[in-house]
Amino acid sequence: MSFHHVAFATRDLKANHEFYTRAMGFQLAKVVAAPTEAGMKDGRGWSKHLFYDTGDGSLIAFWDLHDETIPADFPTAISEGIGLPVWVNHLAFDAPTLDALNAHKTRWLDYGLDVLEVDHGFCVSIYTRDPNGILVEFCTTTKPLDEADAREAEALLVDPHPPLESPAPVKLHRAKARAR
Repeated sequence: MSFHHVAFATRDLKANHEFYTRAMGFQLAKVVAAPTEAGMKDGRGWSKHLFYDTGDGSLIAFWDLHDETIPADFPTAISEGIGLPVWVNHLAFDAPTLDALNAHKTRWLDYGLDVLEVDHGFCVSIYTRDPNGILVEFCTTTKPLDEADAREAEALLVDPHPPLESPAPVKLHRAKARAR
């Protein structure tokens, strides 16, 4: 089953919109403006819920909140905002081929974003951060998972001391300049 959408809050609507349309290549598909809970009670709050089509019909959404009952400085980074390293909670989007992955990497570099690239053995990923501090990823499966992978996963699930793999090498691709 696929996701319909995932939703996050943003504090910088303009930067968020620019990133998700220009750097990610997504299209703004729908905006719903409505009162927040406080707004329904006493007219003090409202929001915009922005939906971006990721290219396959699934959506990513962002809340633009205007409600004095919500602190203006709320954290938007889904990992660092709760004290975890940036790589823990992140968004991974499918790049169906290595050519598509390289096109996304080029788009990010041309936009002015540094890109981390990791070959995980069964997939290759590229990573950067969005304006909210959320790590975003495009990932290409290079080795389809099979029954042997599923059996190994079941065994590792219950192993209190699993054998540790060496970390995959990371390539850093530095952007020349920020496009604006």
